[in-house]
Order: sequence, then structure tokens, then C-alpha cells
Amino acid sequence: MKILLIEDDLRICEVTCRYFSGKGTEMTAVNNGDDALRLAENGLEGYSLVLLDIMLPGADGFTICRVIRKNSEIPVIFISARGREEDILRGYDLGCDDYVVKPFLLSALYAKCSAMVKRNEGGAESVLVCGAIRLDTRKLTCFVDGSEVELTPKGFAILRYLMEHQGWTVDRDTLLDRVWGKDYFGIDRVVDNHIKRLRKALGNAGAQIHTAVGRGYKLTEK
Repeated sequence: MKILLIEDDLRICEVTCRYFSGKGTEMTAVNNGDDALRLAENGLEGYSLVLLDIMLPGADGFTICRVIRKNSEIPVIFISARGREEDILRGYDLGCDDYVVKPFLLSALYAKCSAMVKRNEGGAESVLVCGAIRLDTRKLTCFVDGSEVELTPKGFAILRYLMEHQGWTVDRDTLLDRVWGKDYFGIDRVVDNHIKRLRKALGNAGAQIHTAVGRGYKLTEK
């Protein structure tokens, strides 16, 4: 494993890195939220998992998690002294894979990280298929009838969400929250414009995206 630890408490960094390194894990520690944000914006290529504190100097952990999820599907575990229900639910809503409240047992945290990385590297659910469309969420590729098509990042994210919920009618507000983030305050018509481009990029398979008038969009096999 290669883990990125984003934590401003130097003592926690020291003992966590020492314990994990003793188990053969490669650790990188970042103590400032702004530095972590710059790493997150580059996609965190090469890392297996992120351990992320919330209260950090500079950008906070919630902001960092939001950026990570826009660029990567790497597992994220929050480690925080903030154990309120609203904080935990917000963490999961932003796309974290687990939420650990401090203080924690290093042995239990290591076991949790190890199991999560093994599941993630298995890749069993990394390929989504619906009708003529095949989406690889790890390689970030899209194929229609066996031929690769180029999608914009937003188009890819929209299609992924629709494929994960195929057969469901997904409203515009949900797509705005999941693709643009909850801090987006633009008009919902931006979704319609991206759907239009997405259909065009998918060619004949674009017809699999159906408009539910006044409600949103639905992806089906035909």
C-alpha cells in the first residue's frame, strides 16, 4: 500500500506513519490543507488510499474530499475528532468510504485500510455496462459498441452516475450535487447542455438517455 496521510497533528502523523511503515506500507504525510488540495487536484496517481483529517490549516478536509472525488475514485477514510452525526453524514455525502473518530486503535485502522485497498484493487465493479455503452471507472474510458469515444470530465461523471442508477429517473438537482458539487450556485440548465453534448458524443447510444419531462433523465439499455 501507498497511503497519503493528511493530518496537522504531528504526533498523530509520527505514530501512524511509524506503525504503518512497520507493516510495509509506504506513507506520505501532509500537514497543511492547501498543500493537500494541490495534490488532490492532480488526481493522486500512485496512491492506494487517503487518510484525511477535517480540521486543517488552510483548506479543510471536507473541501479536500470534494476535490478528490472530482478527480479520483481512490478510497478516502476520514480520521477526525469531530464525531457529531452531521459531520459523519456530511463526510459520507461527499463520497468518503469510511469515517473514523479519534482516538482510534492503530491496529484497527491499519486492518480497515488494508481491507479497503484489497477490495478497491479487485476492480470487480470498475466496469459498468448498459446496452451499447461500456464505462471503465478506473481507466476512465468509455466504449460504444466496442469503439472508444471521448467524453469531457463532466460528461463522464454524468454518464457514470446515470449508469450506476440505470432505469431510475435522476433529477437535475441530483446531477448538479453529484457532478458539480453542493457549492455550485449556477442554473440547472447547465445539466441540459451537458446531456446534449453527451448524447452527441455517444452517437446512436445517445438515445439510451431519455428525458423525463419536468423531472430529469433516465438511462436504459435501449
